[in-house]
Amino acid sequence: MPDPTRPKGPRIIAVTNQKGGVGKTTTAINLAAALAEVGKRVLLVDLDPQGNASTGLGAEPAARGLTTYDLLIEDADLADVIRPTAVPNLSLCPATTDLSSADIELVSNEKRSFLLHDALRQPSIDDFAFDYVFIDCPPSLNLLTVNAMIAAHAVLIPLQAEFFALEGLSQLMLTIRTVRQSANADLRIEGIVLTMYDGRNNLSQHVEADARANLGDLVFRTVIPRNVRVSEAPSYSIPVLAYDSASKGSMAYRALAQELIARHSKLN
Repeated sequence: MPDPTRPKGPRIIAVTNQKGGVGKTTTAINLAAALAEVGKRVLLVDLDPQGNASTGLGAEPAARGLTTYDLLIEDADLADVIRPTAVPNLSLCPATTDLSSADIELVSNEKRSFLLHDALRQPSIDDFAFDYVFIDCPPSLNLLTVNAMIAAHAVLIPLQAEFFALEGLSQLMLTIRTVRQSANADLRIEGIVLTMYDGRNNLSQHVEADARANLGDLVFRTVIPRNVRVSEAPSYSIPVLAYDSASKGSMAYRALAQELIARHSKLN
């Protein structure tokens, strides 16, 4: 059955975890690339002032032109910020360190929490016919992350297979609940994906068992392995699917993309 509450247009997914180093940007880049590989039209919105998603897709800082800073602060047209990447079907809204001042600059704006929501619903987005929009959030629960959650239909949470991983989810879950209650009642949790997983490691297996016991079907069946090719790909400014298509990391992100498509199809 179609979900009558979900607007038509691309499915907007915020990729977020307030803890750094969990594979958030890596997942945003490679999941977007895996979906693009099977013909989905995808936009990756870099909302992290570090701009790692932009770098990882080959956008050099000096050549990024208009960025998400201009989209939020300067009210730039979305069509002017979107740029193609070397990956067919994958487009990018880049970011630079300019975005680091956004929290301060937006504090006096009455619509400060809804700026990204409104920007991603400009009429010009229809011209691109995107199937998915991924928002790569900063590794903190700040105003940019709140903007992403209000703009999104769902949240995807990368969870590193390490000790205390589940404890780190509690504040994020509280933030999601607050956003639901105050600004985006339809916000869903798209899923939780285990990253940097080592099946030979008892700790990884224990974290996976705990996650599945506590969170059930919210946890994707696919896990992303700890894989050297995944770690090397950003230094070449390309997704791992382009760097080593046959690697375990590439195969895992392809599997995750298929699982996401299957979950999404149940909502339509």
